[in-house]
Amino acid sequence: MAVAGQWTLIRQRFARNRLAVGAGFVIVFLLLVAIFAEFLAPGLPQTARPQYTNAPPQSLGWFVDEPDGGRRFQPHVAGYTMSVDRASLRRSYVADPAKIVPIGFFVKGPAYRLWNLVPLDRHLVGPLRSTDTMYLLGTDKLGRDLLSRLIYGTRVSMSIGVVGVCISLVLGVTLGALAGFYGGTVDLLIGRMIEVISSMPTIPLWLGLAAAIPLTWSPLTVYFVITLIVSLFGWTGLAREVRGRFFALRGEDFVVAARLDGSNERRLIFRHILPSLTSHILAVVTLALPTMIVAETALSFLGIGLKAPVVSWGVLLQDAQNVRTIAGAPWLLVWPALAVVVTVLSYNFLGDGLRDAADPYET
Repeated sequence: MAVAGQWTLIRQRFARNRLAVGAGFVIVFLLLVAIFAEFLAPGLPQTARPQYTNAPPQSLGWFVDEPDGGRRFQPHVAGYTMSVDRASLRRSYVADPAKIVPIGFFVKGPAYRLWNLVPLDRHLVGPLRSTDTMYLLGTDKLGRDLLSRLIYGTRVSMSIGVVGVCISLVLGVTLGALAGFYGGTVDLLIGRMIEVISSMPTIPLWLGLAAAIPLTWSPLTVYFVITLIVSLFGWTGLAREVRGRFFALRGEDFVVAARLDGSNERRLIFRHILPSLTSHILAVVTLALPTMIVAETALSFLGIGLKAPVVSWGVLLQDAQNVRTIAGAPWLLVWPALAVVVTVLSYNFLGDGLRDAADPYET
């Protein structure tokens, strides 16, 4: 410990925070789900079966009864028995234990292109017969599998946070470093710009900018514009922190020695001062990611962010905007909301752990 480097101390201190380590595993799991969404999803997100509108989640079983009285291991889900109330014209589903839908791993299902490059038709889990139904999380108002849509939505919601934070990271670190290193007029101009942006009401501004997006734009263009809108107002906090640290470090002995040794300004910033802030910037970025995800979810939920056919957690929550839907199909609200809550809490726990470990010399 006496001769350990800074990164070794940070790693050891972070490893002692079990809550942060567990949150890190959850984040890694969600990122893997986002990367391999096509393979992990049982079906395609836009495949609709109107005969199974708002069908409840099917119960999962592992053993089936044999005619001779024994039991055999066979993963399966229970089938549905559907009836229509003639008075209210409402469908009701009852699990029928006699209808067994066997499921398996690495089964053949709907064809897709992994990462839009590799054509495949194998899915991690799914019914052995492609005509059978397997709705582990239920369906929506069009009879689309909620589990598949939730997995595909993980890619969009997670990536919009990562892309948005990357843009905010570049803006915040660059402008904050310039303001803290040079001071004077540069610091005055950047400081006033940060104050003006910080004084703007965030939600009304997001709503106005998102509502100005033309309806004729493609979903991919809307995705990048929403990412840009969310990130353009998320860099001010990081810029202020970087500016303050540069003010404190630019007069330190190692910076003065590097300057006397002939280092130019670019080398002073990127080789000497900025590396000492890496751990702190990493912690701030980790705490900024959930803010980006919540912003996209809120905009999409209000109907002015991402729209169908793009699938995100906010788009999925649009189906739970009325009391009738929540009362009749609560899974449309529970699962997307739970995904947002788990992701935000995991990022917060991970960020707190990184922030505590970022200063290993504190104790």
